[in-house]
Amino acid sequence: MSAQLGGTPVLILKEGTSRSRGKDAQGSNILAAKVIAEAIRTTLGPRGMDKMLVDSLGDVTLTNDGATILKEIDVQHPAAKMIVEVAKAQDDEVGDGTTTAVILAGELLRKAEELLDQDIHPITIISGYKKAADEATKYIESIALPVDPDDKETLVKIAATSQNSKAVKGAREHFGKIAVDAVMSIVEKRGDKLRADIELINVIKKQGKSMFETELINGMIIDKEIVHARMPKRVKDARIALLDAPLEIEKTEMDAEIRITDPTQMKAFLDEEEKMLKEMVDKVVKVGANVIICQKGIDDLAQHYLAKAGIVAIRRAKKSDMEKLSKATGGRIVTNLDDLTEEQLGQAGLVEEVKIGDDKLTYVRECKEPRAVTILIRGGTEHVVDEAERSMHDALCVVRDVIEDQKMLAGGGAPHMQIARHLRDFAEAGGKEQLAIEAFADAMEVIPKTLAENGGYDQLDILVELRAKHQKSDGKWFGVNVFTGKATDMKKENVLEPLRVTEQAIKSASEVAEMILKIDDVIASKAMSEKGGPPGGMPGGGGMPPGMGGMGGMGGMGGEY
Repeated sequence: MSAQLGGTPVLILKEGTSRSRGKDAQGSNILAAKVIAEAIRTTLGPRGMDKMLVDSLGDVTLTNDGATILKEIDVQHPAAKMIVEVAKAQDDEVGDGTTTAVILAGELLRKAEELLDQDIHPITIISGYKKAADEATKYIESIALPVDPDDKETLVKIAATSQNSKAVKGAREHFGKIAVDAVMSIVEKRGDKLRADIELINVIKKQGKSMFETELINGMIIDKEIVHARMPKRVKDARIALLDAPLEIEKTEMDAEIRITDPTQMKAFLDEEEKMLKEMVDKVVKVGANVIICQKGIDDLAQHYLAKAGIVAIRRAKKSDMEKLSKATGGRIVTNLDDLTEEQLGQAGLVEEVKIGDDKLTYVRECKEPRAVTILIRGGTEHVVDEAERSMHDALCVVRDVIEDQKMLAGGGAPHMQIARHLRDFAEAGGKEQLAIEAFADAMEVIPKTLAENGGYDQLDILVELRAKHQKSDGKWFGVNVFTGKATDMKKENVLEPLRVTEQAIKSASEVAEMILKIDDVIASKAMSEKGGPPGGMPGGGGMPPGMGGMGGMGGMGGEY
C-alpha cells in the first residue's frame, strides 16, 4: 500500500502486505463461507453422511457433528474462521443445531451475493437481514408449543430426535431415556425458573460391550482403584468422608536436619510418625466413616491401618470429581482432618470396585436424591464410543434447553418453511429492504431442501409440496420425511426439537452474515500472505479460496438435525 508524493512512492504499510478491496474482498469472503457450509451440508438429517477427519498425527475422527468437524479441520481463511465460530457459539450455547446454523449462514451469504450483483448496497442488505432475523425469532416464539418439564415421554421424544442423525440412532430411545433421567435428577429451581447445569452430569466412556449397555449411575464413577489390596472391594450403606487433606506426615517447608546419636532415638522418631498416622485413621474410624475419598495422598502405613479397620480408601481424586461427589452423596469436603464430623459424611447405598477391560473403576451407587450423576457410555470400538459421547452431549443439551424454556417446535424443516412463508408476507411492508427480507425468507428454505437432497429426493418437488401445505392454517408443522420423500406432519411423527436451538441458529447465522457483508477491505500482513491467506481475492475459476487447503482430510457418510 503506497502513495505518490512528487513522483516518489511513499510506503505506508510494511513491504509484502497485500490488500483486496470492494467486490474482490466481499467475493473472497463470501466464497470462503460458502465452501465451509458446503463442506458440512451433506451431514444434515437422518440420511446425512459422516466425515472422516485425519489430523497431522494420523489420528482419525469419524463424525457428522457440525461443531466437531469444524473444530478438527484446519481453516486458514479469516472469513471461514468466522463461520467456524458460529458452530462453536451454537454448540456452547444450546449444544445442538450446529450444522443448521452453518448451512443457514452460508445460504444467507449466497443470497446476499445475488443482491450485490444487482448493485444493492451491502448496508441495505444488512438492514433487511436484521429486520428479518428479529421478525423470525419473534414469530417462532409465538408459534412454539408449550412443554411440561415433568412430561418425561415428550422429553424422551425430543432427546431421541437429536439422535436421529447420529451413529447411535439404533439406540436412540435408550440414550434418550438416560439423558432425560440424568437431566431431571440435577434440575433445580432458581427463583421462578428451572435451571439444569449439565456440568454436574459426569460422562465416562469405556469401549467394550454394546451401546445398549450404556447406563446411568445415580451417583458417581471415579476413574481410580481402591488403594490397598486388603481393603474390601464392596461396601454397602457407605458413609463417605471426602477429604481435601493428606493422610500423610507433612514434610517441613524448609531444609531441616535431625541429629540422631542413639538407635533408640531413631526408633522413637519412627514410632512417633506411626502414632500420628494411626491417630489420623482413628479419627476417621471414630466419626463412623467406612469409605475415604481423598484429593491428596495417603501414606502406605495409613493405608495399612485403614485396611485393618475395614475402611475403603481412594487417593488423588480429581477436584471436579470431589465436587460432584459432594453433590451426589450430600457430604462436605473437609480440608482439615480435625474438622471431620459425622454430619459431614456423605451417604451411598453401595461403593464397589469394578473392572472394565484393563481398567479398575470405583462406583458410588444408590445415592439418595443425588445432585450429580454419572453416565457410563459403552460401545464396540473407540470411534463408536467417541461418537456416542458426542450424541449423548447433544441429547443432554436439548433436554436441558426444553426444561429451562418449556417450549418446543416440530423438526424436519417445518419451522423454517413457516418462517419463510411469514417473512414473505412481512416483506411487503419492508420498504427498501424488501428484497433482502425476501432473500432471507428464501435462505430459510435451504434446511428442508438440504434434508430432501440428503435423502435422495428431488428438492423442487418437496419444496412445492411443503409450500402448499404451509399455506393452510393446519399445515405449519409439515416438514420433510426423509424416509418417504413426502411432506409429513412432524408433530405427529414425534420429530421435536427445542425452540432455543432454532432461535439461536437463526440469530448466529444472520449476525455472522451481516458481519461478513460489512467487510469491504482486507489488509493482510506478509506472514499471512505467505501462509496462503485470503488477500489474493477470489481465485481464478471460482475454486476454493486461498487458505482453505486444510480441509483435504474429509470424506463422507451420516447426519445431524
